[in-house]
Amino acid sequence: MDIHPIRNDDDHLAALREIERLWGAAVGTEDGDKLDILATLVEKYEDTRWPNADASDPIDVLNYAIDELGHSQAELAELLGSRSRASELLNRRRALTVEMIHTISEAWKIPASLLVKPIRSAA
Repeated sequence: MDIHPIRNDDDHLAALREIERLWGAAVGTEDGDKLDILATLVEKYEDTRWPNADASDPIDVLNYAIDELGHSQAELAELLGSRSRASELLNRRRALTVEMIHTISEAWKIPASLLVKPIRSAA
């Protein structure tokens, strides 16, 4: 079994692909054990990479990516096609569409499940 720590987004993606390949493996088999170990490693990496994700809404996740992971509002605007759309989104005046979620998830390596949640309204 060739398993190693997940240290970056490339390792994370490779682990997710391997989990998909192993999905449904019988418990107690070598593949089943590998699936359990990889799932644990992925969960640990995601908890570290996206702290407090369960308590966050998608805008909090985007702000975290901008503030802590080196992305910018200008980069988000480029992904979404306009500065005003990015601004409306970050100011909670626009909801994410499925297309936006897919685009952001692919470009910034944010799990789509963190972007699908309802957005809290602007206070």
